[in-house]
Amino acid sequence: MPHIAIVGGGPAGYVAAIRARQLGADVTLVEVDALGGTCLNRGCIPSKALLRSAELIRLASRCDEFGVDAELRGVNWPKAVQRKNQVVSQVVRGVEHLMKQNGIRVVEGRGRLADCRTVVVDTGGREEAVAADGVVLATGSVTASVPIPGCEGPGVITSAEMLDIEEVPENLVIIGGGYVGVEFADVFNAAGSKVTVIEMMPQILPTEDAEVVAELARAFRRRRVAMHVNARVSEVVGKDGKQHVRFRKDDDEHEVAADVVLTAVGRWPNTEGVGLAEVGVEMDGRAIKVNERMETSAPGVYACGDVIGGIMLAHVASAEGKVAVANALGQHVEMDYTAIPSVVYAHPEVASTGLTESQAEAKGMAVKVGKFSFRGAAKARAEGERDGLVKIVVDAASGKVIGGQICGPHATDLIHEVVLAVSVGASAEQVGGMVHAHPTLAEPIMEAAEDALGRAIHK
Repeated sequence: MPHIAIVGGGPAGYVAAIRARQLGADVTLVEVDALGGTCLNRGCIPSKALLRSAELIRLASRCDEFGVDAELRGVNWPKAVQRKNQVVSQVVRGVEHLMKQNGIRVVEGRGRLADCRTVVVDTGGREEAVAADGVVLATGSVTASVPIPGCEGPGVITSAEMLDIEEVPENLVIIGGGYVGVEFADVFNAAGSKVTVIEMMPQILPTEDAEVVAELARAFRRRRVAMHVNARVSEVVGKDGKQHVRFRKDDDEHEVAADVVLTAVGRWPNTEGVGLAEVGVEMDGRAIKVNERMETSAPGVYACGDVIGGIMLAHVASAEGKVAVANALGQHVEMDYTAIPSVVYAHPEVASTGLTESQAEAKGMAVKVGKFSFRGAAKARAEGERDGLVKIVVDAASGKVIGGQICGPHATDLIHEVVLAVSVGASAEQVGGMVHAHPTLAEPIMEAAEDALGRAIHK
């Protein structure tokens, strides 16, 4: 039986371990911290638990609108954090159970390559050498440092610390308007903070479609979230018990005071101390360089997840992990990034897949674009959701759906209809012609596909 050693137990590593067992390999999984990695312990899962609390706060504040005679007495933040911790604990225990259920040996400690077939694990008192027929590196990522004077001081924290903050700050400044910054802005705005987001790019969520992001920005402004784009923070200064964030925008200097400053400027591949140089693993900047089969330049060594850079999302890491172990065990499988869903759990949610209108045009493609607002969807109106938009991008030559973007209620779930369409090469005719139940939040996808053909019914 072939033996696969996997370094890292996050979404890339533990999924790779299970797939390797399913393919008939013996597996040793090395993890220095908790199984589940950043996503389960300090990222995706805990933040979604707090976002659920934020959603309930917003709904409770709207009771009168729905004919419910009740009022929101307040927010018990410590209890929300306690529930978050319980959810994380349950999910991590679930991963631990999967390891036992699949017969995967887990070694606790820091792993590094001794050679292309050996992982040495420092268990905190002794070293253990794990010999393998193939090695998969899935060591994840670390919080990027912020080269801004004052960001090392008290009152300036990262997303990991923000998840465990003991009380809701009166004033919160978030440096970075990517998905992490936007989600925390949503949570603490609902909890009662006065939130300011500072983003150096021309829009929050810089990688998403501008028209779709405008829908989210409009909702944020209505909830009095302050957003400064095209703004660059110059320094953070502690003064009078506050953190004063100074930034430059439109050739003018600005300053905003905060009780807490959150730096949410991204993550870097975690490659330090893994033994990459010793075995000749080629790098691409901070990331491990791989081909479409997740192979590194070192024979028999594969890498997947955040450590290879690229699209640093948990579901992408898991998909890459499956590809890596399949190839490590002699198959020939290539990673396909054509229809990767990108999701942001703000309110309203934002999700996308495939190409945006501008990306397609930059490739020289002639496109048709269909749009439909959630304001025209009966189910959205019944649920009191007035914000949102669906865009469907269609290749004018073939008629196939090549991308889609959604801002609106349950966008992170709805996007998978578009993911499937892009994945299988479905046409706008097929998506628009598929009978959708009424009333549902999925109908705007049908209408947007029909709109690309010039025949939306309810527009």
